[in-house]
Amino acid sequence: MAPAETRRPIVVGVAPESSQRTALAWAADEAARRRVPLRLVHAEGVPTGGYRKTAVRPSWEEWSQALHETGERVLKEAVAFAEARQPQVELSAVLAEGSPAWVLREEAHDAAAVVLGSSHLSRIKEVFSAVAVTLPVMAHARCPVVVVPEAEHLTGQPLSVVVGVDGSPYSASAVDFAFQEAALHGAALRALYVRQSHRFGLLDEQAMEQECRRLLSETVAGRTASYPEVELHHEVVTGHPVEELIKASARALALVVGTRGHGGFTGMLLGSVSQGVVHFARCPVIAVPPSRTPGA
Repeated sequence: MAPAETRRPIVVGVAPESSQRTALAWAADEAARRRVPLRLVHAEGVPTGGYRKTAVRPSWEEWSQALHETGERVLKEAVAFAEARQPQVELSAVLAEGSPAWVLREEAHDAAAVVLGSSHLSRIKEVFSAVAVTLPVMAHARCPVVVVPEAEHLTGQPLSVVVGVDGSPYSASAVDFAFQEAALHGAALRALYVRQSHRFGLLDEQAMEQECRRLLSETVAGRTASYPEVELHHEVVTGHPVEELIKASARALALVVGTRGHGGFTGMLLGSVSQGVVHFARCPVIAVPPSRTPGA
């Protein structure tokens, strides 16, 4: 069992729909692999409208009671699911008032990771649903945020974890977490550097390729000694980061990326790349913030 100081829980956001259990299953399995507790969190949200102007609205107390009863039922069903899937994992459940994004940001303070579900919705629906929770949590959480697609995902053989590397110091935390994931799953690790072609001359292209490979090697250097069981592959590809990372996710166990606001993979945290990867990757996406310790 992990030492007490490292047994921070994995927090998973519980959706009200009982059919959406992929993220919960992933979180329960990850807690079992890491031997840490699992905390199930359901946010009641704020009572909203939906009544005709002529209808008699229920009182605030009735509204709140209805939300609370629904939340208790949702959590009870989710706990039963997690207990059946991983009976050895220590479970706790939190029914909280407030918006899901705010609640999960607060829960992330002492978490090993926060796990969220994501359906592949239309672009308009994404803006008002998944993005409204996922991006605010990613922007503020100081722990990895895992986004698990609800759609069934088939992994390839041999098993592999993909980590996006951009050559910056912020890639280090993502690489560290990716090595952990690969070791826990008994999988290989694909360290992927995506560069965009600028149509320079052939010599410039070759020099850029060599520089990218150098940055990639330096970023992942030193980890193989700690994880000798992980087979490491270095790959430099040319294209758009969103497209190439989504391609790499097709048969991967997980896609790990670093977050740092802007730079590297342009707008990785809140821009088009992050939204494309998080909401269109075919495997779980793990967004890892930089270490709290500078240079770590």
